[in-house]
Amino acid sequence: MPIDRFSMTYAVDAPPDEVWAHLTDPQSYVGLSPLVVTVRDVRPVRDDQGREAVRYVAVERFRWGPLRWDNPIRVTMTTPTGRRIVSSVVSPGAVRLDSTVDLAQHGTGTEVTETIEVRSPSLLRGFVTGKARSVQTERAGELTRRMSRA
Repeated sequence: MPIDRFSMTYAVDAPPDEVWAHLTDPQSYVGLSPLVVTVRDVRPVRDDQGREAVRYVAVERFRWGPLRWDNPIRVTMTTPTGRRIVSSVVSPGAVRLDSTVDLAQHGTGTEVTETIEVRSPSLLRGFVTGKARSVQTERAGELTRRMSRA
């Protein structure tokens, strides 16, 4: 299965602890990720390496004109360090996505670097990669807006 990897770095006007608290709350992703309309079944678990994790279902809503499709995705979020958040997504259609967010102090704010690795069947590759890049860009804008001190 093809693998695509891309990264984005941007600054937000809030300290790393505040950004961390926001990004480790699954409910924060409603609206933060433009496709996510609801989060449910949030529960603590252990990941494959025995670390504490949170598992939940996020529902992505896709629209094509008058048509709507709700896509439930299974997310496992781990926090291997105090400045890194890893979310592994299992989506229908054999789509797998891993997002790694690294937070670094940047003046009085935070530098956020999100790296995405997505695996998808060849037939879905263009759509999946294009949508993942678009969502990443919109999520950066929304997080910047939410963390704004102005």
